[in-house]
Amino acid sequence: MNYLGFELKEEIVNALKDLRFNELTPIQKEILPLALSNKSLIGQSKTGSGKTHAFLIPIFNKLDISVKECQAIILSPTRELATQIYNVCSHMNKFFNDKIDIRLYTGGTDRLKEIKKLENSQPQIVIGTPGRVSDLMIKVNALKGFNAKTLVVDEADMAFEIGFLDDIDLIAGRLETPQIMVFSATIKEEIKPFLRKYIESNKHIKTDLELDKIKHVLIPIKSRDKYMLLSWLMNNINPYLCLIFGNTKDECEQIASYLLNNNVKVGILHGGLGARERKRVLNDINDLKYQYVVVSDIAARGIDIAGVSHVINFSLPKDFEFYIHRSGRTARNNMDGICYSFTEFKNEEYLKALEAKGISFEYLDIKPNGFNSYTPNRRSDRVKPISEERKIAERKVPKAKKVTPGYKKKRAKEVKKIENKLKYSKPRNK
Repeated sequence: MNYLGFELKEEIVNALKDLRFNELTPIQKEILPLALSNKSLIGQSKTGSGKTHAFLIPIFNKLDISVKECQAIILSPTRELATQIYNVCSHMNKFFNDKIDIRLYTGGTDRLKEIKKLENSQPQIVIGTPGRVSDLMIKVNALKGFNAKTLVVDEADMAFEIGFLDDIDLIAGRLETPQIMVFSATIKEEIKPFLRKYIESNKHIKTDLELDKIKHVLIPIKSRDKYMLLSWLMNNINPYLCLIFGNTKDECEQIASYLLNNNVKVGILHGGLGARERKRVLNDINDLKYQYVVVSDIAARGIDIAGVSHVINFSLPKDFEFYIHRSGRTARNNMDGICYSFTEFKNEEYLKALEAKGISFEYLDIKPNGFNSYTPNRRSDRVKPISEERKIAERKVPKAKKVTPGYKKKRAKEVKKIENKLKYSKPRNK
């Protein structure tokens, strides 16, 4: 059946129509023609851009339901992300009369029970974390995934950061001529050796980050207490759902504790929470029990939290690429969003790097009664004029043709000495 310009199974079309899936996102337009033609590829775009359906539609379309063996493996770095993909697959599976055997393998589940079930039958689609899939497939040889024709690595940058590279490489190396699709919001140097090993470089699909739909606001700290600024900010906004980012588990706990002590009902989501607690918080978020949720980067990366209207960076992330991940949590599904960040002078180079990526910042100061616009006075913009004494001293100490160790320090010391001598020898006005 022709739908959205592609020949797709009727069951897939019905599943997409049920989701009111009437238009492809930019990444889907680029990926689907290649993926449906069994091409290996790299898909790079922000979280929430439609990557999941970009690889699931081809997998379901190519699946031979009559063959009761593993045909596709989808790897995701966390159990929450893997569960999200499994839920999307389960929705699509509802529209097939002959049900597809789809199984989810993550840590924290009954491993022995999974192995026993694998002894009796094999799944057609495997979704899981790299560690658990590698364990079942390679360590105990219970999962017979060696004939899988498609391997997907989702949120690859996060998977490599967590340390799943060896597991992913082991799985990919055991497959015979698979189609490999790697999806990631960013492509860092650490990922590139793996990509070069399995995927042609010309199959790198990258779409814009749609930064224009996000309003980026910087709020100066000015030696003030950040918790006080956070209170002022929250008193002047009314978000549908706001994510407040901290850089560490401890900082997230401190922010949440401060808000709870000030009678703000707030959720908290970080890597230190157990699986059951993370699941409970995510369910509460989806049930709109919170207007504010304090989150860490690892906990929030890739998780589909609907309706985020505001993001607050209590502390800017150390890696400016993570700023893009954070701000990208809002302005999804063609909605607008706003990202507030508390900043200091030491963040100047960091902010310049973001501006070079096309991010335009608005500068607002926050007071108890509202916002005030301000013009930043960056240190890098303040050029100190060179004195006449300095110019004379520079001419008197010419640069050496041959540079020796310590030369620059010695010359600078000599220049400073002459400059000071000239300054103090000037007649003073009486």
